[in-house]
Amino acid sequence: MTALSLNNREFQQFRDMIHEIAGIAMSDAKRQLVAGRLSKRLRHFELSSYGDYFQLLMKDKAELQTAVDLLTTNETYFFREPKHFEFLRERLQDDLRSNQPLRVWSAACSSGEEPYTLALLLADCLPSRPWEILASDISTRILDKARTGIYPEEDASGIPRELLHRHCLRGTGSHSGMFTLEPALKRRIGFRQINLNNALPDVGVFDVIFLRNVMIYFDPPTKRQVVQRLCARLRPGGYFFVSHSESLHGISDELQSLRPSIYRKPHA
Repeated sequence: MTALSLNNREFQQFRDMIHEIAGIAMSDAKRQLVAGRLSKRLRHFELSSYGDYFQLLMKDKAELQTAVDLLTTNETYFFREPKHFEFLRERLQDDLRSNQPLRVWSAACSSGEEPYTLALLLADCLPSRPWEILASDISTRILDKARTGIYPEEDASGIPRELLHRHCLRGTGSHSGMFTLEPALKRRIGFRQINLNNALPDVGVFDVIFLRNVMIYFDPPTKRQVVQRLCARLRPGGYFFVSHSESLHGISDELQSLRPSIYRKPHA
């Protein structure tokens, strides 16, 4: 089958669609990414143009979700941006100490490496304190992968050896060459589809929120709205993390900057 080209009008249709649904602003440089990620779906339905596929999306909600999944999935890995986890470890021994359950939200969890990293850290720092993690993403397909939580052994290279030996299991048989976390830790993570571009469901309040490597895809008005929604779910004194390539400068006046990419919600 001859490779199909994504023309300007078709690209603009997909740009408008993903902005309306997910708040993601796609630059002109993303044209090849859109064409590449959707091309298999065109072949699956034996369609002759991206315009025909777009028309299909307008009639088929399940396929629309598939397209959103394909266009919003981001690469991630264990202990990404390790200074965040070093900071959190310090604070868990200081001002986040309490007898109350600690609640952490990984608000754009992708394929699960971030919430599982948090689980390894909390298991190590809080052996006797209750804790739980909410892990959410807009993509149902990537959430299915995250729930499974099975990764190639080479992906464990960023996990400290002591944590790997204490809390991870090596795959056998059909899972040879893979690893996962021990079931007791995986049970403390709840995976849920949440679109941060919409009104949030009732998920309670959190001591720590991670919103990393997703705002780079939002335009400024969407950033402000998303951060405002999440701030309402952060306890006073709680911590808010964005990636090292992101900033809340000019985005939120509700959060106090502690150091680059790390913020705190002041006590009233």
